[in-house]
Order: sequence, then C-alpha cells, then structure tokens
Amino acid sequence: MKQTILQFLKRYDFSFLGSMLSIFIVGVLNLYSSTHADTATGLDKLYQSQIMWFLLANIVAVTVSFINPKTFERFAYPGYVVTLFLIFLVLIMGKVGMGAQRWLVLGPIRMQPSEFMKMGLVLCLARYFSRVSPERPLGFKDLIVPGLITMIPAIMVVIQPDLGTGMLLVFIFIFIIFYKRLTWRTIATLGVIGLVSGVLMYNFGLRDYQRKRIHTFIDPYEDAKGSGYNAIQSEIAIGSGRLFGKGFKNSSQASLNYLPENHTDFVFAIFNEEHGFFGSLFLIILYLVLFMRLIWLATSVQRFFDSLMVIGVAAIFFCHAFINMSMVSGLLPIVGIPLPLMSYGGSSMLTFGVGIGIATSISNSRNLFN
Repeated sequence: MKQTILQFLKRYDFSFLGSMLSIFIVGVLNLYSSTHADTATGLDKLYQSQIMWFLLANIVAVTVSFINPKTFERFAYPGYVVTLFLIFLVLIMGKVGMGAQRWLVLGPIRMQPSEFMKMGLVLCLARYFSRVSPERPLGFKDLIVPGLITMIPAIMVVIQPDLGTGMLLVFIFIFIIFYKRLTWRTIATLGVIGLVSGVLMYNFGLRDYQRKRIHTFIDPYEDAKGSGYNAIQSEIAIGSGRLFGKGFKNSSQASLNYLPENHTDFVFAIFNEEHGFFGSLFLIILYLVLFMRLIWLATSVQRFFDSLMVIGVAAIFFCHAFINMSMVSGLLPIVGIPLPLMSYGGSSMLTFGVGIGIATSISNSRNLFN
C-alpha cells in the first residue's frame, strides 16, 4: 500500500500546483502589506478572506486534476451553456456595485459569472476546433460559428459593463485560432475587421468614461485630478520603487490611500513600490515559469482537444498578467483586469484554480489515466 502511494505521488504532476502556490504566497503577502493600514474600512482583514479563497481554489484544483480530460470534452458544451445562462441572469437580476451590474447574489453566495465564462469558452472552443477540420489551417468561414460562440458572451459582458473581461474573451479566441493556424487571407481579413470594429466601437460602443480612459492613456496629465489620477499615482508608485523598493509594508501610496483599488487592479504597482525592479522581475519569472510549463504541455500531449485546452488556460493567465502589468505601468489603458493569484477576488481565484486543475489533469493523463 505504501509503495502504491509513493508510486502515485511520483507520477502525479505537482508543477502547476507548485507554481500556483508560489505566486499566491507572494500575492497574499503583498495584499497584507497594501491593506494592513486600512483598519477603519476593514480592508486590513482581506488577506484572511484571500487565504480562504485560495484554500478553496486548491481543493477545486486538486479535485479537477483527478478528472479524466475526456470528461471535460463530454461536458464542454453544457458547461458553456450554463455559464452563458448565468451571465444572462446577471443582466436581469444582477447586483449593481461601483456602477456595474456584474455580480449574481444567491443567498450567501456572491459570484461573478463572467469569470467562469473564461473557462467555459476555452472548453467550448477546444471541443469545436478538435471536431471541425483539426488538421488544416482555418479559413474565414471556419471562424463564423466559433466567432459567434465568443462574441455572444463577450457582448453580454460588455453590456454589464465590463469592457476588460469582454475584451479578454476575444483575446482567448484569438490565441486559440492562431494556435490552430490560420490562412494568410484569413489573417488579413481579421485585421481589417478588427480595425473597422475598433473604430465603430470607439465611436458608438464605448461609454463616456470608457472613452475617457483611452484619452487618459494618451495623456494622463490632461486631467490629473480626475480620470488620469489612478494612472499617475500608479506610475509614481512604480517609479519610487527604483531597483530594490521601499521594503515590506512601506508603500506610501497604499498606506496614505493615494492609489485606489490597490488590493485589486493595482496590486502590481504596490508590489513594485515595495520591492522595486528586482522584486518585480522575480514575480515576472514566476509567471514565465508557469507560462512555459503550459506551452510545453500543450505541445507534448497527443489529443488535439487537450492541447487546445492547455493553450486556452495559458491564454487566460498570460492575458491577465500582461494586460494588468501593462496598464499599471502606463503601457495600456486602464481596464478592470485582475493580476492572477495576486489581486483580491473569490471568483477569479476559483477560475484560476480550475485552470490549474485542468492543466494538471491533462499532464496526469499521460501516465495516470491510461
């Protein structure tokens, strides 16, 4: 019996759970540091809730890791339909908070279904592309159905409004179709459609405050005390960290509340301020280890569905990390995208846990499920 357990542990892939734990430890310490002074508002206790969410996310990840990947394929479409229905419920009876209707409250349970749609979309697209012409490059007609599968929830999420998550769903679609391979004509067509859609979206689809974010990105000092305030304070936090940072719990931007949402969207700015360039480089390396491990797994599995799923999971983590770090650094407009396993949030933590569980399950399928 002991030998059997040892053999199982040797064959179980702990690398993804290890990456998840490493990033979370950095994240929860940063969350404690950025909120410890907010005793009046109760934010100083957020790190305790974050630990509870992480433990739950780990339970979910480990549970999912024991599911045969063929089961994911079987329930891909039903899972997509369920998450789409939850987003529809948000538009009808969702709770409004901070000017947006993004949350669904069922008794003591408060969740953000758009977070779960990220994984639902990955599963759905992976099944669709694995069944439809998996060998040849995609033409434009091949993208009509999966494009609708993507755009329906993306538009519903943007209506909430949650432009950041809506854009992220589109990025997941783009990652998967490029991995699947496109003809050059299709790439050119998508480029034209993207350019025209961007112009139309800017003029007719964006709300005033969303359009203002773009103006702020170009010149935040045009409205330094208004729409440009967060961007400026974020850049100050990052710049003041210099090479080695001010030290743990020594962020002036956090302790003096100069930078709003420093426990969610702007955690990376606070981390930069306290740990500087080298600390941020260490965090980026942790993410790169996870990304490279996911890419290696996607290219080493035999089933095309499994490969597409892993690429989808990698797209979720990469887009979150890249967009969040870029927006707080002034390289992209500010949108509400959390930093994986660093930003406070239960729904996003569970989503990342599911993603880690799926990757582990697919890795384990090479030697545990045969």
